Amino acid sequence: MSDNNYSVRHILIGVWTAAVLMFVFLPSATILIASMTASRYFTFPITAFGFDWWSKTINSLEVRSLAYTSLSIAAVVTVIAVVLGFFGALAFARYDWRGRKLYQKFILLPIFFPQSVLGLALLLWFNALGFTLSWKTAVLAHLVWIAPVVTLVMAIQVYSFDPSLEEAATDLGASRWQTFREVTLPVLMPGIFSGSLFAFLLSWGNFPLSLFTTGADNTLPKYLYAKMVAGYTPGVPVLGTISTAAAAIVLFGGYLAMLLLTRNRKAAI
Repeated sequence: MSDNNYSVRHILIGVWTAAVLMFVFLPSATILIASMTASRYFTFPITAFGFDWWSKTINSLEVRSLAYTSLSIAAVVTVIAVVLGFFGALAFARYDWRGRKLYQKFILLPIFFPQSVLGLALLLWFNALGFTLSWKTAVLAHLVWIAPVVTLVMAIQVYSFDPSLEEAATDLGASRWQTFREVTLPVLMPGIFSGSLFAFLLSWGNFPLSLFTTGADNTLPKYLYAKMVAGYTPGVPVLGTISTAAAAIVLFGGYLAMLLLTRNRKAAI
């Protein structure tokens, strides 16, 4: 009787998981279908299928330039946010110091601001300082919102970190740098990896902050928004499909890389 209940429970869990995944990813499937039309405008049901818009979009110099700008912003934001988030997470979750609770409240405050309001505030601030709006100011704007997110993600890993591991390494004669490299970093690596993914993907697809702070430099989210408002072409769902697929590749590719690194580290031990 218990085995039957166990099987039924697993079946229900599988059905529920499949339903949730369909609910989440079905819109992406419709975007893929919309990108395969041969006509200038989208109609459903599609009367003629074709991949001409895929070829036009991929070979577009404008799209390549926009993708390069978005990738540059996301890459720079990821590197800086991970460094800030790593040391910020240690201060957030590990060390006890005067003002720590106030720091914890203030570091998370930007997360709760609507991004459009935060983007407008940063625009006014950049203008007051005399900054010329470009992809560089967009990097600063993204960091204001993304760095606290990365700090919070890494802090979750830091909370589970046992300081006695570092103490044991020190007792065995390891220097501070050796302890940091051989003990602290490997233990916190899952948090660093998760924070990197959050930083890259949140920056890559960010529209509200980019809208206010990139100036003459354009990004893919801004381009897609402009095309949706006026001048729609099936190139819009093409870019949406490519972005979704690229995000999935980054996510699962990074996850597999982490599994391989963990397996190799355990094998070496």
